[in-house]
Amino acid sequence: MKLGLDIGGTNSVFGVVDENGSVIADGTLKTTAYKTPEEFVADAKILVDKLAEEVGGKDKITGFGISAPNSNPYTGEIWPAPNVVWARHRKVPFVKMMQEATGIPCAITNDANAAALGEKMFGVAKNFKDFIMITLGTGLGTGVVVNHELVYGKNGMAGELGHTYRVEAANRTCACGRKGCLETIASATGVANTARIMLAQSREPSLLREIPAKNITSYDVSMAAEKGDKLAIEVYEFTGTVLGRACADFATVISPEAFVFFGGMSKAGELLLRPVRKAFDEHAFHLFKGQVEMLQSTVEGQFAAVIGASTIAP
Repeated sequence: MKLGLDIGGTNSVFGVVDENGSVIADGTLKTTAYKTPEEFVADAKILVDKLAEEVGGKDKITGFGISAPNSNPYTGEIWPAPNVVWARHRKVPFVKMMQEATGIPCAITNDANAAALGEKMFGVAKNFKDFIMITLGTGLGTGVVVNHELVYGKNGMAGELGHTYRVEAANRTCACGRKGCLETIASATGVANTARIMLAQSREPSLLREIPAKNITSYDVSMAAEKGDKLAIEVYEFTGTVLGRACADFATVISPEAFVFFGGMSKAGELLLRPVRKAFDEHAFHLFKGQVEMLQSTVEGQFAAVIGASTIAP
């Protein structure tokens, strides 16, 4: 059995994963409840010990895979990560800290890479040799698999599509500090912001006007769109078009068999994927038109990211 940990900006989810990719014991820590990594690791050790007891002892767990934003798989560090409060302004030797605390061999990668590996082992990408995983959550992450191997690059950050494709017309400030990054549009945060902008610029009747603008989420937008709300549908048309154009450019570099979309925002399904496919085929180099599949992840459920993290465990 392997242990998986997905560190999110709000919650960090732990799970013991069996050989079939099923989570058989789990627990959660509130990421935002800790001011330092030392405090987080201390409570993580207590939780790991508890989970180990639930599955018959720590000797049953052979490795520990960790998914964390801005992580370096070679050094085992979490580099300054804007969305993790205790790693926002410092480099954290997280693998070393967790190994010393738990006594379990650890490995780390970012969330999109973990998702790609989980999809390759247990999901829709099982039979793909070359594919690109797009994770759509608070931000946009990318995991690139070429010839069955994950592409890490020099520091583990290869393939950051969310920060390589620039949407200059939008000119939105990204959490990375730059303006116009793709993830300011194609992310749950981006969808909510687009809805607010469209509501302010239009007199179009919308179910979203019943919600205070500052409280609108991407889920609200998708629910309104499913009910036929014209403005909400326009939000997804805009988002999918921008994302499809970015995928068209990226495909020219990687030549994938498919793009696989993962994360809460991807649950919008065809609301998002329909305009993505349309924009891709309109803007792709002619050799790629109609040749690349756009698929929704099949590693479903609340533990998908934990399962993905477990696949990198030593």
